[in-house]
Amino acid sequence: MQLTQAEEQAQLQSWIDQARRAVFFGGAGVSTESGVPDFRSQDGLYQQTWKYPPETILSHTFFQRNPQAFFTFYRAKMLPLNAKPNPAHQTLAQLEKAGRLAAVITQNIDGLHQAAGSKKVLELHGSVHRNYCARCGTFFGAEHIKNSRDVPRCDCGGIIKPDVVLYEESLNSDTLEQSVSALSQADLLIVGGTSLAVYPAAGLLQYFHGGPMVLINREETPADFRASLCIRRPIGQVLGAVTIPDATQP
Repeated sequence: MQLTQAEEQAQLQSWIDQARRAVFFGGAGVSTESGVPDFRSQDGLYQQTWKYPPETILSHTFFQRNPQAFFTFYRAKMLPLNAKPNPAHQTLAQLEKAGRLAAVITQNIDGLHQAAGSKKVLELHGSVHRNYCARCGTFFGAEHIKNSRDVPRCDCGGIIKPDVVLYEESLNSDTLEQSVSALSQADLLIVGGTSLAVYPAAGLLQYFHGGPMVLINREETPADFRASLCIRRPIGQVLGAVTIPDATQP
């Protein structure tokens, strides 16, 4: 039976009110309402015309062989440093502060969860805000990359590489372990803004067995059949309407 929007919202609220170890698993759709482009939607990066396909540009091989073209694309499309957290980011941070949300697991690299105040953020694909010299390991912030020209280099001469997981690269093992641990202990899983088409990240959902799973996404996903509730509305709208439980209530 199809639920009304009010019924969907009420069911989500009820599960959040009862949760003590909820986990949020999100993707690019969480940040589109902040003006950050996603990859696979009609207006996403994969639909835009570049000399090379974005999937090729954002690969380890391309970065090594053609770093100048990589950084031209990266500075133009991957550094939305003026973006601000939207109601989805803000609500998740408030739920963590209220003691209901144990962790945010994100495929995003924009740092907006932390900007909203979230503390336990597991970044599966890294962050644009961390950049390191490939030769000596010196740290550089995102502004340094944004303001650089051609291929950014350290004083030692080494190329500065963003701490983001490119195609052909492995996810950080420690981040994966923490994500598996959080999911295996969760009593509520909220999945939002992700097509669940990118592996191995999407495969992490198999480690959740602890209660209801809510899937908030505008389009269907391969995990819809597993969800206790599917909501086809903008995630900022859905999470922005959540009432934050009183942190003092058991």
